[in-house]
Amino acid sequence: MTTRAAEAGTPDRDAVDPGDLDPGTSGRSDRSRLRATDLMSTSTLGLRSRRLRALLSGLGIAIGIASVVAVLGVTRSSQSDLLAQLDGLGTNLLTVVNGEDRSGNEEQLPETAAPMIGRLDHVQTVAPTAQLPGMGVFLNDHVPEGQTGGRVVRACDARLLETLRGSLLTGRFVDAGPYPVTVLGYEAASTLGVRETGTRVLLGGHWFTVVGILRPLQFAPEIDRSALVSFAAAAAIGYDGDPSRIYLRADPEHATGVLELLAAAASPAVPDRVSVNRPSDALEAQLQVKEAGGTLILGLGAIALLVGAIGIANVMVISVLERRSEIGLRRALGAARPHIAAQFMAESLVLSTLGGAAGVAIGVGVTTAVARDRGWTVLVPPEALWGGLVVAVAAGVLAGLYPAMRAARVPPTDALRTV
Repeated sequence: MTTRAAEAGTPDRDAVDPGDLDPGTSGRSDRSRLRATDLMSTSTLGLRSRRLRALLSGLGIAIGIASVVAVLGVTRSSQSDLLAQLDGLGTNLLTVVNGEDRSGNEEQLPETAAPMIGRLDHVQTVAPTAQLPGMGVFLNDHVPEGQTGGRVVRACDARLLETLRGSLLTGRFVDAGPYPVTVLGYEAASTLGVRETGTRVLLGGHWFTVVGILRPLQFAPEIDRSALVSFAAAAAIGYDGDPSRIYLRADPEHATGVLELLAAAASPAVPDRVSVNRPSDALEAQLQVKEAGGTLILGLGAIALLVGAIGIANVMVISVLERRSEIGLRRALGAARPHIAAQFMAESLVLSTLGGAAGVAIGVGVTTAVARDRGWTVLVPPEALWGGLVVAVAAGVLAGLYPAMRAARVPPTDALRTV
């Protein structure tokens, strides 16, 4: 049996959504309004009432963002340190060696190797060195000769320090005289316990006085393990051989071309036995490895971020189920579906934004701690800061979309149900 309202073509009062009616009007349709201040208070109601659950769900986002920011910051700080070393030491340092014998001593190069290399175009400086075979570096004569600790005696001239762009921790460098003086590499001095000049060390059965200690050399670790003497001093203790390792600096714009000519210039008879390399290639390889490793860890951070977003979505769905009566009551009192959806969407956004901000702060803190511990300049890419927040907000939107739509579909009659 139809009613008059139906016969007249007017909608039934019970079919009208209460959230679309203004209580102050007599059946007049008027959309209810939700102020921004009210939205903020209602959206944080669930977070404030269940703080531990909110903290744990936001922690997933924080961990994901922190890992991303920390990886980008630590990688950038480390790369800046390596690039600073490359800028300071240059990529134009080249070395020439002739392999090693069965005892691990460097094979000698031809006597003409250094002069021939010096005649090449675009070669700036040449510094020949020679490892003295069978000679160790000792603090006294009570240590067996075979226990060298990897320390060797190496002859050089005054051009070595300039060519390597090295510096002295203390004292002075060797000169061309035949005097029994030596300069210790940083590692050799550390293992011997020598910290000041004037100390006497035993080189190949001969006493030498330490006149200087080098700072660490990134591109020449073999020098760090050596006791350096002049060629004249090496001849005085019995070495009459030729250079075994040559360092040179080339014009940076032509370093690659010089590298290709070194083997033939150093040993025209058997160039295949000569090994030439550019030590800076090792640092460039480290940069590539760090970038690859950073990409892998970024992937792990993205996975953690995804898990955090799923955690927020799960918490929001549970919140909707727990608060069905509240949602139904608000709908019965006039709240429209968009208002309910906005409430839960804002709750998800607040949770993810707070987690993202905490993650950015943690990532910056980790980067600062690691960089200062390693002596690096602290560098956090700006895109990691704002990008972390943007990603956190996006994760909150995605995580809150379904729960917000589900909450908006809760009928007002749920307010009358007893739980």
